[in-house]
Amino acid sequence: MFELSAFLMPLIIFVSRIADVSLGTLRITMVSRGYKIESAILGFFEVLIWVIVVAQLLTNLDHWMNYVAYAAGFSAGTFIGLYIEDMMKVGTVLVRIITLQKSRELIEALKEAGVAVTSIDAKGGYNDVKVIFTVMKRKKLNKVFAIVKEIDPEAFFSTEDVKYSNKHHDHLVNPNQRSPIDRLLRIRKGV
Repeated sequence: MFELSAFLMPLIIFVSRIADVSLGTLRITMVSRGYKIESAILGFFEVLIWVIVVAQLLTNLDHWMNYVAYAAGFSAGTFIGLYIEDMMKVGTVLVRIITLQKSRELIEALKEAGVAVTSIDAKGGYNDVKVIFTVMKRKKLNKVFAIVKEIDPEAFFSTEDVKYSNKHHDHLVNPNQRSPIDRLLRIRKGV
């Protein structure tokens, strides 16, 4: 029985630590994006698991494998938490695209894909450039990256998280690409 608990306890600590650190990583992401309720719920379970794990660790201080399992669980939990966050694609992002030559084609392709864009002329270090901005849900990001890479592989693009945004940007969306329900509601409202 002693041999089983000597190997079972580090495994329990490792798995539990993965769970609480993954939840903590997701909680921090949710806090930074303004998801208050979700952050609080994740925080509750994160700390609950952490307290249980620490209590087990403190009652089993005589095995060095428990310490290794605790540290390894923290490391794995960080990785897994970031992986889960990336797969969830939660939140809103600002995409900034700087293009030297293919701005017109890029803007048209993005508009055809239903992406609202704003563009401005700018001065680069040596040339005139076009800066294209869009604010979108994170889950549409790969679609935009694919369009940019296909049309102008030399374009520079970056993203940043948007904590708050005004979601009423109807003037940027092509009226013909609105859903039938949205168009019906606008007729009813007189918009």
